[in-house]
Amino acid sequence: MEDDLPASPCVRDCCLDETDVCLGCFRTLAEILAWHTADAEERRRIITRCEQRRLAHDAARHGRRDV
Repeated sequence: MEDDLPASPCVRDCCLDETDVCLGCFRTLAEILAWHTADAEERRRIITRCEQRRLAHDAARHGRRDV
């Protein structure tokens, strides 16, 4: 059922870095393109990877290497 699908993490601040990761939502270009057809489980996995990328990005910005 479509109501059970996780919402898109898009924050409408799209800008791809040199590795094709959006600096707004932290999805890869491939994940952005696959989102529309992804089932709920795959969307949750994408969101988890986005959160991990965001944490790593924030840690790198602040000079931390422990993430």
